[in-house]
Amino acid sequence: MPKQHVTYIVVDLFCGAGGFSRGFQEAGFLVKLGIDNDINCIRTFSYNFRRAIALLEDIRNVTGRDILKYVGQRPHVVIGGSPCEPFTAVNPRRMPDPLDRLYVDELGQLTLHFIRLVGELQPEVFVLENVPGLAKEPLRSAIEEEFRRVGYSKIYFNILRAEDYGNPSVRRRVFISNIELRPRKHRKNVKVREALAGLPPPGAGDVPNHEVPHINEKKLKKIRQLRWGEGLYKFVGADGNIYVNYFRLHPDKLAPTVMGSSRFVHPYEDRILTVREQARLQGFPDDHVFFGPRDSQYNQVGEAVPVPLARAIAECVKQYLQNLGL
Repeated sequence: MPKQHVTYIVVDLFCGAGGFSRGFQEAGFLVKLGIDNDINCIRTFSYNFRRAIALLEDIRNVTGRDILKYVGQRPHVVIGGSPCEPFTAVNPRRMPDPLDRLYVDELGQLTLHFIRLVGELQPEVFVLENVPGLAKEPLRSAIEEEFRRVGYSKIYFNILRAEDYGNPSVRRRVFISNIELRPRKHRKNVKVREALAGLPPPGAGDVPNHEVPHINEKKLKKIRQLRWGEGLYKFVGADGNIYVNYFRLHPDKLAPTVMGSSRFVHPYEDRILTVREQARLQGFPDDHVFFGPRDSQYNQVGEAVPVPLARAIAECVKQYLQNLGL
């Protein structure tokens, strides 16, 4: 008899706007639950994942038993992107000691709660997204030990670049998992010009999240002087590197990493990108609607796992589950 089709169940522990979940959904998974403590993220997630439960809650107050009650069964896959602020080199206020970032910083401790819930749920696969710094010692060994305590003896620190999988902006992240993730790369990069093509002028048509934010005349005057590849503001991160904001995009290149604080200037027009245009740089389709104040919408886009990368990871996970005979 032919093998019966199995719907793989996904739980997203730091769902945000749903970039990670969107990629899994596009790969054929059923997203059953998303958890976040931000009301605007939950509004966004609830609207875009109609078959999922969107739970507004601090993950520290959630148990595996709670999740099983909502989902109705043990999930095949647990995903999530724990807060990166304690670990990222962009944050000049991160704790000096790497282990303090995990065990002392309150946001850093949320990574430990992800591990706790994975241990309580025992999914076939888990994938935790964060900045590559978690793959370096001593954090790497600490995280491996924490996963061993909850029943996972082999841990892979998969460092992937979103632009290799069809994302129009660069993004290098680690995906910590109990399986090796080696998605098939795209043959060519998607440039800014391609990513923004086909959109109507801001405010025209029925494209959601496509309004131009107001900019004061003083800032607008400076923006008019920017050439491709130039930025309005510079700041120094904890690693000593210089980061740029209000960056005028080059149409024939990849966009820089989209962050919650990022504001990009349009390649041809003297204005910053709309939320919808920024979302295009993260691979979100135009029917993915963002809710809340505009700054929150930009943050939701910037903090998301890029959808093309999420989908590529999901395909790897699906192949692994199929190989298990599930």
